[in-house]
Order: sequence, then structure tokens, then C-alpha cells
Amino acid sequence: MQYSGKVEYAQQRKIRERNTALYRLAHWPIWIWVFFLAPGPLTFSLFAHGFGRGNLAWLIAVLIGTGIAALRGSLPGSEPRPYILRFDEDKPNPLYRRVCYTFAWSAVLTFALLNLSGLLLAAATGHWYMQQIYHYAYFPLCGTILLLGTIGVLPRVRPSTKGEGTERRYFYGSVWAVTISQALLLAFWKTLPETRAASLTKLAIFVCSLLLLGFAAYRGALPRTRPIVPGELMVAD
Repeated sequence: MQYSGKVEYAQQRKIRERNTALYRLAHWPIWIWVFFLAPGPLTFSLFAHGFGRGNLAWLIAVLIGTGIAALRGSLPGSEPRPYILRFDEDKPNPLYRRVCYTFAWSAVLTFALLNLSGLLLAAATGHWYMQQIYHYAYFPLCGTILLLGTIGVLPRVRPSTKGEGTERRYFYGSVWAVTISQALLLAFWKTLPETRAASLTKLAIFVCSLLLLGFAAYRGALPRTRPIVPGELMVAD
């Protein structure tokens, strides 16, 4: 089906020669959050039982690791100057970008799929099995996504940046849809009782949110979800 949503023209985008210190600093918390989520069962424990010693130890490790990478300009958005200027240029995709976006895809997809599975089971059986799901299924699913990133299948993780003008919209569309839907799910998970009817309500809200936001992203109605069509230059984070 031919795309009929909003587009951006590369020649109309303002070219940024250098990234300001504030711009670079603003990207650091994003990658802190991405890597902090990486050990899924530990993250599940955080939301289920609160912040524990394991969470603190992992957070310190992530702060140190991402902080060093940010200072060296080895996190997307933390570079002294934008790496990508021409969206269709066949340019090597640096290893740090491929690693970071692979883990970002894992954070986006793994939690959404596992939470959806838990909701489906709860709606069907009336019982919650989220802890068991995260214990047994998180690492196989996460490992599969990391493998896809390693072989360069995922958008923004491919060996070349040639498709960046389109691939970025898949990434940001997924981020918008999953992040907002997960926040809604968390709010209703905390407020609604653990009954079968409530589980059906949570499932409906979660799925509808994913579908509506996914459609909005497809139409280019959300930030950074419009394809960038051929022109002169662009800047991509």
C-alpha cells in the first residue's frame, strides 16, 4: 500500500553543524533508561516491589558505562557533531549506534510483547503470571532481538545508514506507541483490581492504545515519524 501520510523534505531541514553541550547532555538520560531496562526480571521486580539493592547496583553500573560513552561521543545524540547529514548516503553505521539501537529495540519490543502475553493470559484465565513470564521468557525473547540486531536486520541497526530517512520513523513510531501504551497500562495496573473483568479492560486499553498510536505514527502525525524524502541534507539523532 502506497504511503499517503505526511512527509518531510530533506532540503527544508535546518542543518546543524555541531551538537550543543545541552543537546548532548539531554540524550544521556535516554540511554541510561534503555540500558537500565536491559535485565528484564530485575526491571519487573522494580515495578512490582519497588527499588531494591539490585536495581541500585545496576543503575550505578549503567551511569558509569553510559557516562563514559557519552563523554567520548559514543552514544547516539552525544556526538560533538551529527554523524548523519545525508539521509540516503551509503555510509557505515558505527558500532556504537548499532549496539545502542539494538538494545533500544529490545526495550521497546520485549516489554510490550511480554506484557501483552501476560494480559492475554490474565484475561483468559483470571490469573496473573507476569513474574513467571518474565522469569522464563524475557531472556530468550531479548536474546532473539539482540541477535536480529547483531545481523543487521532491525531498522537503524543495519550496516549502512542509507535507509535512515525511513528507518528512523519505524523506530520513533514504535517508541511513541509502546512508551505511551506502557504508561497507560502501568496506571491502570496500579489502580484497577486483579479481576478477570479488570484484566479484559487493561488488555483492551493497551491494545487500542498501541493500534491508535501505531496508526498515528504510520500517518506521520507523531514527532519524527514522517519519512524524509530525497533532497539535500538532513540531521538524524
